Amino acid sequence: MHTILVVDDDPTVAEVVTGYLERAGFAVDHAADGLQALRLAAGRRPDLVVLDLMLPGMDGLEVCRRLRADVTAASVPVIMLTARGDEDERILGLEIGADDYVTKPFSPRELVLRVESVLRRGGAARARRGGPVLAAGGVELDPAARRALKDGRELSLTLREFDLLAHLMRHRGEAIGRERLMQEVWGWEFGDLSTVTVHVRRLRGKIEDDPARPRLIHTVWGVGYRFDVPEED
Repeated sequence: MHTILVVDDDPTVAEVVTGYLERAGFAVDHAADGLQALRLAAGRRPDLVVLDLMLPGMDGLEVCRRLRADVTAASVPVIMLTARGDEDERILGLEIGADDYVTKPFSPRELVLRVESVLRRGGAARARRGGPVLAAGGVELDPAARRALKDGRELSLTLREFDLLAHLMRHRGEAIGRERLMQEVWGWEFGDLSTVTVHVRRLRGKIEDDPARPRLIHTVWGVGYRFDVPEED
């Protein structure tokens, strides 16, 4: 049984979300603030965190930032709950490391579907274990161990970042549109394409020597992105 950590200071929202998740077969822990969330995440590592952006004291962005800085929790998927008009904060949440977001007001059933989708993608990635190690441009990806190295140094990648990089490296030299990446990596038939853009930017920040002048993940204008290695490498 997957364990979901719900972090929301609104008792009504927390109760409704918890009820829907439990009826869907999940075990649920609840935290009403950021510090409690970090303690629960450290003590009983959840399989996924549903994290409200607006929390008393420490906000959801800081909670997500600290989760990503913790080696034991860095790969735990995070779905962020945001207000509909907070586009800048949604983008910032993705840049910090959130895997997905749901805007308020939201349907609890939609949230459950998003949770199932993120966990399913993680399960599909684990099911692909045993595939060949991917290596190019100093980047080495081991799908079996879910490990990524750059010039021998281990990288801390989120679930989405790892899957996105693996997909681009498996299709080396091929220009792939953002819609296709969203479908094949995210498993979404529709969604905000800026999600892909933000994750590509985060990946560049981790694998490129100079993210402002990327040499591995190239932008193909009007199409999408291509992973390739310069000939001199």
